Formats: sequence, C-alpha cells, structure tokens
Amino acid sequence: MNVRRRHISAVALTAVAALGFGTLTACSSDSAAAGDTGTFDVVASFYPMAFLAERIGGDHVHVTSLTQPGQEPHDLEISAKQTAQLEESDAALYLKGLQPSVDDAIGQSPIATKIDAAELTALEEHGTEAGHGEEHGDEHAHEDEHADEDEHGHDHDHDHEGGDPHIWLDPVKYAEVAEGVGKAFQKADPDHAADYRKNTATLVKDLKALDQKFRTGLANRKTDVFVTTHAAFGYLAERYGLTEEAISGLDPDTEPSGARVKELQQIAKEDGVTTVFYETLVSDRTAKTLAGDTGLRTDVLDPVEGITDHSRGEDYFQVMEANLTALRTALGAR
Repeated sequence: MNVRRRHISAVALTAVAALGFGTLTACSSDSAAAGDTGTFDVVASFYPMAFLAERIGGDHVHVTSLTQPGQEPHDLEISAKQTAQLEESDAALYLKGLQPSVDDAIGQSPIATKIDAAELTALEEHGTEAGHGEEHGDEHAHEDEHADEDEHGHDHDHDHEGGDPHIWLDPVKYAEVAEGVGKAFQKADPDHAADYRKNTATLVKDLKALDQKFRTGLANRKTDVFVTTHAAFGYLAERYGLTEEAISGLDPDTEPSGARVKELQQIAKEDGVTTVFYETLVSDRTAKTLAGDTGLRTDVLDPVEGITDHSRGEDYFQVMEANLTALRTALGAR
C-alpha cells in the first residue's frame, strides 16, 4: 500500500483537534503542526493501542487516539466527525470487544488496514475472580447468579464477546500484540519496513524486561490475593500466579451485590488482604466503602487505559512499574 501524501492546513488540523482526537507525538511537533506529507496516518482506539503505534511507528507515523486522556474508554461513543476522520486515515489499530462504538465504526469504514489486537494474541475468559487461585472456588461461596447484573438485569461479565480484552496488562501478551502490529505496519507501509521491524524488536525487548521485573518483584510474597474495583487484571494475575478478586466484573461501572461485598470481606480476612485497589479513571467510592468496612487501606492499581495528570508515570512502562510497587506492598513482597 502506498501511503497517501496529502497537505492539511493548520486550520484544518485545529478543527480536527477540536473533534475529540488526542494527537500523540509519534511524529515531530513541526510535522504535526504543518500536516507534513509522507507520514503513515494511524487512528488508535485508546491509549494502549496508541502507545504501540507510536513506539513501533516512530517518526514515520502520525497517531491520533479516539479516546481522550482521562476519558473512560469503555464509555466512548464515536461521533460522526470522528468517523469521517477515521476514513481519511491509512490504518486503524483497535481492540475488538472493548469499545463497541469503535468496533462498529471501524467495521463499516473503508479504511485499507484494520488491525485488531484481539486477533494477535489469545483471549481468555475472566470474571470477578481471576488467576491461579482455584481453591477459592471451594472455600468461598461465589456470587449468586444475579450478582453481576445491574437493575436492568444486564450481565456485565459477558459484555466482552470473545473473552477479557485487558491483554495489555500482561507484558507477555502485549509483546505478542506488538509483534503483530509491527508486521501489519511493515506490510501496509513497506517503504519503512526496516524501521518498523527494528522498533518492534526494541519494544518487545523492553516488554520482556518488564515481565522479568514483575517475576522477580513478586517472587517472595505473603499472599497471592488482591482486591480491585473492576476485573481488569485477570491476565496479570494469571501470569504471575496471583488471584484477583474484583468488586465488580469486567465493566467498571457495575455496582457489586451485597453478597459479593460480604464474600470479599471474608476473603480479605482469611487470605491476609491488606489493600483494596481502585483506578484513576473510575470513582473510588466503592473501594473506599469496602476498605472502611473491613479495616483495609486503599491504593491505586492503574489499568493503564489512559495517561492523565493523576497517573503515576508518563507512559505505559512507568505506570506499570508503579503498579508493581503497589502490588509488592499490598502482597507483602520482600
């Protein structure tokens, strides 16, 4: 595919920025401001996809994110203007199953290169409990059959068809996705294939180093169990032999049932849980209520769905290392 080279005025770029696109810094500020010709234009669905595009594409890509910093990606609704902008791009990078409006817009778009991260690694089913700790299924009565339903009877744990989409929180799976994205970029923009290959290799190496930091950092711990507000960390838990107990299901806005709260209180007592984790883009009210009722402390475990001023780091790697520090403290790692 030949990358379309087109001139965009500064006025037009200003208008695009006003449409709700977060423009990342994969190309230089000068070229971004001038609408420089010769860049490979990639629309990414939200931060973890945009981060991959930026790191792999380097100076050859111009990345825009459909999800603004600080916006909860599950809640995103694509506007007609964003759909039009999508159709002007060379490639779309998204994670099918996380943002239905994005899935629909990209599915209907004539865009030539559509990269679905969910097809680049194996997805698994995770609910309110995820990880290696199967013994909890026997020790603790799980929620009743309606525990994850809201007042409309909607089961949020099954919103994500095809499995849990939070693959980027496992550095190993994220590296698999990175390799697939790199190959897609090489095919779509062959003039810069060598650079995409090199950048992908560097990113994968960094992700493997992050994986090793988690393995080493969590090796000696007092407990395997951690409690979170929503079930985003199933892959991370499984990778490092932990058990995630989530207050809600895969949907961060789901209110827990009374039975689930009582169950978590029992789990915390029996398994030496010290901390209830909440996240930066969702209200901490439920976490603080549960912590107050059980005498536990609260802390942030960031699902890295977006970087804001409240994030404990400026990019994926910094926030993930902050997550490791938080987990080490909560699990009593030495």
